[in-house]
Amino acid sequence: MLSEGKRFHILSVFIIPVLFLLSLSAGCSPANKSNAKTTITIWHWMTDREPAFQELAKRYEAQTGIKVNFELYAPSDIYSQKVRAAAQGANLPDIFGILGEKRDFASFVKAGYVLALEPYMEENSASWKNDFFPEALAVNEFAQGNSYAVTPGIYAVPIDIMTIQMLYNKDLFKQLGLNPDRPPRTFVELLDIGKKISSTNRGGSAMDYGGKAANMQGMVSGWGDIWMIDCFANNYALNIMGKDKVIATIKGQVPYTDPDWIKVFALFKQMQDSGVFARGLVTMINKTAEQLFANDKAVFAFNGSWGVNVYHGMNPKLNYGVMLPPKASDIYPMAIWGGAGSSFMVNARSKNKEEAVKFLRWLTDRDQQAYLVEATNNLPANKNCLSLAPELLAQFSKGMDNATHPNAWEVWEASTVIEARDKGIQSIIIGEKTPEQVASEVQKVKVRELAKKR
Repeated sequence: MLSEGKRFHILSVFIIPVLFLLSLSAGCSPANKSNAKTTITIWHWMTDREPAFQELAKRYEAQTGIKVNFELYAPSDIYSQKVRAAAQGANLPDIFGILGEKRDFASFVKAGYVLALEPYMEENSASWKNDFFPEALAVNEFAQGNSYAVTPGIYAVPIDIMTIQMLYNKDLFKQLGLNPDRPPRTFVELLDIGKKISSTNRGGSAMDYGGKAANMQGMVSGWGDIWMIDCFANNYALNIMGKDKVIATIKGQVPYTDPDWIKVFALFKQMQDSGVFARGLVTMINKTAEQLFANDKAVFAFNGSWGVNVYHGMNPKLNYGVMLPPKASDIYPMAIWGGAGSSFMVNARSKNKEEAVKFLRWLTDRDQQAYLVEATNNLPANKNCLSLAPELLAQFSKGMDNATHPNAWEVWEASTVIEARDKGIQSIIIGEKTPEQVASEVQKVKVRELAKKR
């Protein structure tokens, strides 16, 4: 199942939130007895990583004499409230995370709670910055001229990366008479597979696929949480119209009634009509989606790289592969959400911020990153460790060539518009509205949001 930690680890990175931790240390040498009682306090929400963090804390103390105290607060709403209350009372720990949109991240930076890290990343010839995937740093960076008026620079250190892609069940592919080593590459091919799935579920042609029991489902995903719908829709918007036009839409320069946006909305009707989507997709939670896919009940899944650990726990023998969503256009490449998963920040108000930076550099070195890959089944942010990732994680990592994320764009769509867009897509899937109706309704919400800025 998708743990609380994994779920909000992703919300911070794909729909609109970015997650972070800040660290502090007061000592500098294990030989200095004054360092013996130095403690770095870290608040985090990642329940799935608690054992790994505790092990790393022991290793760091053994090497430096500095104690690292990881304090877990979950579920995420409790954690988020705690951080905000601590900020108001100027009582934040040495390391903390922010659950929210990039504008929330910016507000913490402007309030003086987050240290600019670029000077440390560039301080010597063996640049720390070069250890990371650029896409992982991008979501933690504010560019020149950003809309949040934050001084340009990098303000967080990624400890892992993630991509969100489609998965396919190789055994069910065989039952459908498909090549298990060749997933669909085009949208038309995907629709054709949807028709095969529908045919088996009607029962009339099950014998065409080896006489296997039918009752298999199409694509499962946690689309009861609309941010995952938003992710999927953004993939195809970028593929059909390109990043510049998507950003122009966010800025109000292109309406949602534009023919390209109607094409994007229409894709969901085509997938539903063909049988690509599983039953009950629009209300499905990710826990249910993961169980269906892990138990060989669904041909496709739309999920993130964190799912590798989840599926292994549910069914170690699951035979599946990773694929990009099949492209609907040849004009622009298929893009997916990807970049930093979890990131750490340093408290700029800490008197021990120099030691905090040293800890983060240690945490993102090759040895520690290799341990996190093994212990948590997450992709490392340190690109020098990628060769250590298991095969399925490595397949997810290949998607980094196609990765982008709205948090790296320096513009963000209004939450009301996102909600209208994603709920509109749900209504298309269940047949309540047409793509044209949804486009019109979303544009009305967009116009109201633009009027507020005037």
